Amino acid sequence: MSRVRLARASDLPGFLGLAAEVEHWFGPMVDDPAFHAAVLDRVRASQALVVPAPDAPGLLGGLLFGGTAPVHEVHWLVVAERARGEGVGRALPADALRRYVSPPATVEVVTFGPDDPGAVASGARVFYETLGFTPAEPTAPGPEGGSRQLYRRTVA
Repeated sequence: MSRVRLARASDLPGFLGLAAEVEHWFGPMVDDPAFHAAVLDRVRASQALVVPAPDAPGLLGGLLFGGTAPVHEVHWLVVAERARGEGVGRALPADALRRYVSPPATVEVVTFGPDDPGAVASGARVFYETLGFTPAEPTAPGPEGGSRQLYRRTVA
């Protein structure tokens, strides 16, 4: 697996490729200027991480991070379907915690609610739980109308 690195503006097409794989769960992003701006904003803030594909153009995974200490936020984390199960999803948040989080702190992420069909299909809830996140309060529905829930991890 390639190493995690800070994203560059030239990685935008790779982020859009990842976004195309998950639009059915999260709504339109590829053609959304607000998504493009959000990615580039996190890139300029040095809060975007990627795992480049070693054998082809594009990305195996990408993460957008933010928040204000002591509460940090995973804004977006996507792993290419072809790279799922290879450690990319674990490597990105682990790198983000090393780079951006000084204990004591909390890291939050919004993911599918327990009744959303994407919760099982994506494996996101189980994935975040294996990273030490625990379910917290429900949040506003996703852009497609599905339920969402905040997950939280304490970093001691």
